[in-house]
Amino acid sequence: MSQDRDRSLLFVPTSIQDRIQGELSATVVLVMYGDYQCSKSADVYRLIKVIGRQLSISFGEDYLCFIFRHFPQTQIHSHAQRAAQAAQAAAAQGQFWQMHDILLVHQQELGNGYLVEYANDLGLDISQFLRDLSKQVHVACINEDIESGLHSGVTAAPALFINGIQYTDRWNITQLMAAIVAASS
Repeated sequence: MSQDRDRSLLFVPTSIQDRIQGELSATVVLVMYGDYQCSKSADVYRLIKVIGRQLSISFGEDYLCFIFRHFPQTQIHSHAQRAAQAAQAAAAQGQFWQMHDILLVHQQELGNGYLVEYANDLGLDISQFLRDLSKQVHVACINEDIESGLHSGVTAAPALFINGIQYTDRWNITQLMAAIVAASS
């Protein structure tokens, strides 16, 4: 495809350092750069969850691996960076995906009080969570994601890479699913 030459490639390879759903050895690895305050990021993530369920029924659990990388757009979303830090603080306590889902559902409620409420609802150690946020323990990890996105040609969230190639077609279930299935052949 001549189109592929115009697409960006994933600069930083996927690894066990990433936030992963599935196995890195899956047939298709889907990487999303997202922003917790971006409604389009939430919409695309919902699409991916539906597609993931359908593909695992059709092709098995080891078909799709989903990876989320932070790309907070702080110039337009004032709470995105802090939300990413909250997700990483939850990850340090083994609850990344639970916090991730909560943050994307409650995009309009990402102030500090809400973040603590979500952490409490998840049963996290609140003292540790607050320490992580106040000392900005996870900022370096978030910045690494941002840098990897920039090196991969990401300019805004959401951005998707299917088996290392940036997805640039329409953001609907039919075309995204077709692109994922096509990447496995």
